[in-house]
Amino acid sequence: MLRSHEARNGYGVVMAMYLAVALGGALGTIGRYFVSGLVANAFGETFPWGTLIINITGSFIIGFFGTLTAPEGRLMVSGMTRQFVMVGICGGYTTFSSFSLQTLNLMRDGEWVPAAGNVLGSVAFCLIGVWLGAISATAINQMKGA
Repeated sequence: MLRSHEARNGYGVVMAMYLAVALGGALGTIGRYFVSGLVANAFGETFPWGTLIINITGSFIIGFFGTLTAPEGRLMVSGMTRQFVMVGICGGYTTFSSFSLQTLNLMRDGEWVPAAGNVLGSVAFCLIGVWLGAISATAINQMKGA
């Protein structure tokens, strides 16, 4: 049976994890807003390039960080740090719900080719992004020395 101070300590750890994820989510959301604005200014808003680029880079980041910090990885971080980055930052940064709405709007507007391009591009390039992130971190994990 847990003593009251042990129960409080467990509650504190859980609350710290929620706060870490929330802070990471806020940072990821700010990053998404910033990158989306940059891409929209550079390429326009006819096609959802910002969402596509965000999802690709987010996939790379989660593949890279997840592999680099896995138990066999080169970088040892706490479970809280992994959750902060992978659930918080990446979850706030990537935009699957935005992708879905933008694709639906393209379809509603009869823009079938751009809608299909967005779906195929997102799936293919995000899988490539997560794969490149993972193999990049694997290469780092296998490097000799500190």
